[in-house]
Amino acid sequence: MGVDNHAGPGAEQESALCDAVRQVFSNQFTQPVQTPDVERTSTTMLANTLIPIFAGLLVGYVAGLWRVMDNRNVQPLITFVMSFAIPCALFLAVASAPLRVLYQQLAPALVLAIIYVALYGVSFLWVRSREHMTLSHSAVFALTLGFPNAAAVGLPLLESVFGASSRVAIAVALAIGSITVTPLTLLILEADKSGVRSGLAWKTVFPALGHAIRMPVVWAPVLGLLFSCAGLSLPSFANRSLTIIGSSAEGAALVLTGLVVSAQPFKVRGATLVAVLLKNIAQPALALCVAWAIRLPIDQLREVTLIGAIPCGFFGLVFGERFGPSPPLASSSLIVSYAAGIATLAMWIAIVAHLHY
Repeated sequence: MGVDNHAGPGAEQESALCDAVRQVFSNQFTQPVQTPDVERTSTTMLANTLIPIFAGLLVGYVAGLWRVMDNRNVQPLITFVMSFAIPCALFLAVASAPLRVLYQQLAPALVLAIIYVALYGVSFLWVRSREHMTLSHSAVFALTLGFPNAAAVGLPLLESVFGASSRVAIAVALAIGSITVTPLTLLILEADKSGVRSGLAWKTVFPALGHAIRMPVVWAPVLGLLFSCAGLSLPSFANRSLTIIGSSAEGAALVLTGLVVSAQPFKVRGATLVAVLLKNIAQPALALCVAWAIRLPIDQLREVTLIGAIPCGFFGLVFGERFGPSPPLASSSLIVSYAAGIATLAMWIAIVAHLHY
């Protein structure tokens, strides 16, 4: 984000207040016994973190529900968010990070790959066997649950809790999902569309991988990594230009998610609640267990746990639109995941705040 060096005293006081609140929240990581003042400050921190996120989602949802924005033709907004705004933000985050910090993301990347693939596999097999979904519908549902909405929710969530340095973790989270469960979903969709029933045709593998690699949210962090490795830096005007575009990523992604959700059919049943439990509770719990087992540094353990706690992503529904109607269970799970996320995100933030080795 750009910083206005000519900000007035009010802006300086607001910045100081935000730093103080974040410091108090950071201090509670190592202080399990809290005074009433710290408890009130922590509650304020939770409100300041979660309310803006769900306010952005609500704006998109209401705009789509009341037809202020077209919730059936969201492709232009998807293109802006996923091909321009978020890639610019992620490129700047990675390119400006020291190489040592990027090297330290290898272990968190492994944890994220494990939890993405694990929930994807469990969800896919569950709806195939219990809900008798088609291959395409099973893949869309599995991607909806397995790949959290790190683009829209992850950026503002982790930045509010851990600071701007957490953007590198979000870049890794998006890149891992884009090279694991995303191409796998595209592979299954293409195979099912082609009528391949006995296994997946190898001729669909490389196009699916190629499609994933060409996604700007994948190659932008990689390009940033090359810049960091080579010790390169952008001219100030280029850095400022990318910052302006990247600064719109969070709000636009939240509104986009609300728009997508507003267009989905909604029906709560037992399977919907099971899906939300898998996404909002089981996935972050698995992240915490895996990270704890490999003794991930405590800051990274907290980050991967919160990434796992982020509600369902919309990639599955977007991809599914290209291959036919999305399964109602996927859209219903997406909506309930965000409704429940108000409580579950607050719960996981409180949990990670008290974690220590």
